Amino acid sequence: MRLAFLMIPLIALTACGTPQERCIRQSTSELRRVDTLLGEVQANLARGYAWQSYDTTISRWEVCGTRTIKKGDKIIEKPRMCLEDHTITRRRAVPIDPVIETRKRDNLIAKKRDLTALAQRQIAQCRALYPEESK
Repeated sequence: MRLAFLMIPLIALTACGTPQERCIRQSTSELRRVDTLLGEVQANLARGYAWQSYDTTISRWEVCGTRTIKKGDKIIEKPRMCLEDHTITRRRAVPIDPVIETRKRDNLIAKKRDLTALAQRQIAQCRALYPEESK
């Protein structure tokens, strides 16, 4: 169910734009992904540690119904409280191996260089396939 809700904005974004824009966006998606990873690795190297996300369960009191109390002629509805479990995502600092992170960075830089050249060719193809009219 959660995945379905996360997909709605993605589908909406995909439907937006001209055919040329959609073609270019699709052609550069892997390059954007590598660029994001490269930024994370560079930030890890600058900080000296990485962030790790983890899920944990917490309990909190929530209204889960009502109780009916009758006092004489009066009927009183009082909320009934229950402990409900909720999963939350937290993050913690984890140590990194600078040698491994440097190797990751160098590999991602090389990958980005290759993908940039490929993306430039694909963008040119997109522009040739879907020329836009001047306004």
